[in-house]
Parts: sequence; C-alpha cells; structure tokens
Amino acid sequence: MSPLVLSLRRAPDQRLDLSPLVPHALAGKTAAQIEKIELQTTRTPVAVGDLFRLRMGDAAQIRIEGSGERLDRIGHAMTDGEITVEGDVGAQAGRLMRGGRLAIRGSAGPWAGSAMTGGTLEILRDAGDHLGGPFAGETVGMRGGAIVVRGSAGARAADRMRRGTIVVEGACGAYAGSRMIAGTLVALRRAGPLPGYLMQRGTIVLGADCEEWSQTFIDCGVHALVAMRLMADFVAGFSRPASARLRAPLRRYAGDMAVLGKGEILVGTRG
Repeated sequence: MSPLVLSLRRAPDQRLDLSPLVPHALAGKTAAQIEKIELQTTRTPVAVGDLFRLRMGDAAQIRIEGSGERLDRIGHAMTDGEITVEGDVGAQAGRLMRGGRLAIRGSAGPWAGSAMTGGTLEILRDAGDHLGGPFAGETVGMRGGAIVVRGSAGARAADRMRRGTIVVEGACGAYAGSRMIAGTLVALRRAGPLPGYLMQRGTIVLGADCEEWSQTFIDCGVHALVAMRLMADFVAGFSRPASARLRAPLRRYAGDMAVLGKGEILVGTRG
C-alpha cells in the first residue's frame, strides 16, 4: 500500500511541533481528522491542513515532503511504523523513540534521538549537538535502539548513553561519549577534544586520533579483539564502513580513570 504523504505548502514562519504525526497516533484517522490536528507553535495556532497537502495512504508509512530547520520533534516517541523525511529537520527528531524507523534524507538539529529506547534513526547528512543525549536534569541519555549518521555529528554525541548503538560515518565534535554509562559509539573520522570525558563504562571507536586526549586514559596497546569482530557483524546491517573499521587492529585506551574507569576508547591504527 502507498504511504501517507504530507507535502509542505510553504516554509513555516515559526517553529512547529510535529510530534502528533507518528504512525500509531494517525492509525485509523480520516483525511479530515488528520488535517484538523493542531500543531504546537511559538506564536500563531496552526493545523496540519494549514501547512501540508495530504495524500492519504497507509499511516504505518509516513512520508514528509518539503522540510526545514523549523520542523521539530518529528518521530517523537514513535512506537512502530516508518517515517521518511525528504530533507532537513529541526530539533529533537526521534526523541524518546521506542520502535519503528525514522529516516531523514538531510541534516538534523540538536538532540536527535535524545533518550530513545528502541527503533532505528538514520540521518543521511549531519546531526547537531547532543546526538542521543539527555535534556538538562535527565540522568541518562539513549537507552536502546540504533542511530546512524552518514555525515558528521556535533558536540557531546552519546552523552550519558546507557544502552544502544550510535554510528557516525563522519567526524564527531568535542566531548564525544561524555559521561557514558554503557553502549557503543563509533565515529569513523576524527573526534574533537576530550572524547569519553568522565565515561564510566561503554565503548567508543574512533577511526582516527582525536584533537586532544584527557590525561586520565591509559594506553593499553594495539589489539585485535574478538568482541569487536562480533560487534562488526551487528553493525554491518547499518554501516559497512563501520563494520570494516571494527575488524581492523585497534589501539585501546582504558578510562576514564577520573571516575569508574571501566570504559574504553579504541582508535584505528595504520597497522
């Protein structure tokens, strides 16, 4: 069956909360009911039909045509189904996702995949700061699922991550994997300063060296770890370049010794 298509009529003049437009919330609704759904904004009240042309289809598959950085909270708390966005999105895309698949064929703003517990989020270009991270006052960030970024990510990717997998095929900004509790972050290019800052457990894999190391990590030498080969098999379904990186020899750094010290950063070598 063809997907339910929402085509943006014009670029919005204010930020829009698109969290109501998820498969489980639209299931069983008619076109008229969907068009009357009110979207939270910063100024003027607006309904779906005011900004989008609607072409009915299977609500389990939603396609959003036309995009912009003012379209926030796409895929918020979605539980199943699939959402595809043809272009860029704003903040909090996929926040609190529990299942399903969200594909963004552009870039995403800050807090993409924030505190998600399941499902798959794919971003074809770049992601902003706090990828998979928590809001202020939240004790944990991402708790499950998978995030794949084909471009680069901003600062503090995987902050306070507790479970799940993040793959960034480009570079990461400063403090990648900061305060990690568990989980896996893979970045195939250089990371900004101080990756793994105050991480307790978890694994960070970098394809190249970072700009600045914390002095509280210990160099444990170069290894070909069996665990990484098993992880490579899992990651292959999301990113072949990441899978290849995990199969190569990696230099292991243990830390952060300033806290619990049971985490690790694995860095690609030329050998």
